[in-house]
Amino acid sequence: MSKSFKTFLKHTAKDFHNQSVNPPVVRASTIIFKSMKHLRKTQLRAQKNPTGGHYDYGRQGTSTTHILQKILTKLEESYHVFTTPTGFGSIFLAIFSIVRPGDEIIVADPVYSPTRILTQNFLKEFNIKSVFYNPHDLTTLQKNITKKTKMIFVENPGSNSFEFQDLKKIVLIAKKNKIISTIDNTWATPYYFKPIKFGFDMAVVSATKYYSGHSDVMGGSLAVNKKVFNKVRLAEKITGLRLGPDDAYLITRGLRTLDVRLDRHSENAKKVADYLSKNKKIKLLYPYKKNSFNFRMWKKYYSGASGLMGLKIKSKSINSVRKFVNSLKLFGYGYSWGGFESLVLHQEFRETGDRKYLNLARDEHLVRLHIGLEDPKDLIADIKQALRFVK
Repeated sequence: MSKSFKTFLKHTAKDFHNQSVNPPVVRASTIIFKSMKHLRKTQLRAQKNPTGGHYDYGRQGTSTTHILQKILTKLEESYHVFTTPTGFGSIFLAIFSIVRPGDEIIVADPVYSPTRILTQNFLKEFNIKSVFYNPHDLTTLQKNITKKTKMIFVENPGSNSFEFQDLKKIVLIAKKNKIISTIDNTWATPYYFKPIKFGFDMAVVSATKYYSGHSDVMGGSLAVNKKVFNKVRLAEKITGLRLGPDDAYLITRGLRTLDVRLDRHSENAKKVADYLSKNKKIKLLYPYKKNSFNFRMWKKYYSGASGLMGLKIKSKSINSVRKFVNSLKLFGYGYSWGGFESLVLHQEFRETGDRKYLNLARDEHLVRLHIGLEDPKDLIADIKQALRFVK
């Protein structure tokens, strides 16, 4: 990318044909041609240049979805980016593209709960074995590799518990054993870390989160290198996992301010983290403690931190933790994150998944905070008044 990330987002995808700053929404099921000769020429172009946006049917996309894919491909510095109707759709597409009956997949223990259900339970019915490794002990990854292992699936940091892993070691292990490596990079986005450039084969981002930024659209992206492109392309065609043009337009519009919003999320989160780190009843799950393994791993690979963090609250009374959460006035109660508003969730054990390596004592409780774009002084004041209930 010749321009900086920030400048590129502001000046890309202008539509001079229609004289609009943002590209128009093109909706189509039938892609119409002037003649059969024109249709066949388009199909031939698609064979020669499969990433060029040459479509003969609406399921393959329109100019609106193609523009978004081009933007994301440049941001990711990847060979291509596929877009799906949800973030989890991109996770499914990545795994479905590579893993087959009789294969094995090695998965980070702290993955997103639906990812765990897919790999641990659903894949078992198709004779696909899933093994989970300890994010802080990669010997548990290395020792479980067999000739049947086809993929290593990483989520970094870990879902809800925010473990940061040694990504270089994971990529080297994958390359040495000729295994496809995939990472869920939703927390950071390519603004803070570019997995394909780093050496991963595939990278997932839930576009529902920071790409959109306004909590009103769902979507996913799957960035790939050239090695896996054809496999993913075929799987996408067979499954029909394609983002619609209206959502593509909203995500494109949201991307214009991705850098501005993430900078503010990060700045606000750091101020909130500084305040929470002084509370003895709370272990902050965020890269702030400079002598910790998590901080070192974050600093080693990332250029910044987003607005999502976790709290491990020590309390003998779960009701006091619930009171703390329910007393917050400026934090919405709901799933997802990455929008402009702050959110809070008390994480019940079932929501963390069937974790093997989650170190959570009986009197410890997980709370997830997404720090939004509000005035951080107001957020800190709100947290302060609610913390009086933690006993």
